[in-house]
Amino acid sequence: MDVKSEINFEQAMERLEEIVGKLDVGDLPLDESLLLFEEGVSLARQCSVRLKDAEGRLEMLLKRANGTTDTEPLEI
Repeated sequence: MDVKSEINFEQAMERLEEIVGKLDVGDLPLDESLLLFEEGVSLARQCSVRLKDAEGRLEMLLKRANGTTDTEPLEI
């Protein structure tokens, strides 16, 4: 299993912030910038999947016994 897949949501977001900070400075070599960008895209996708999973789990928890939900679907 990839090490990046094993980090939790908060760790992934922290790493994303770190990557954005490094890329914002703009003084990295092109190859390093591309590697960081690629890592950032991967982390962003993982975070998106985890957020959608959490959204689905919350909606399931909010469902009433008759199948209706107590709230509108969550927008994240």
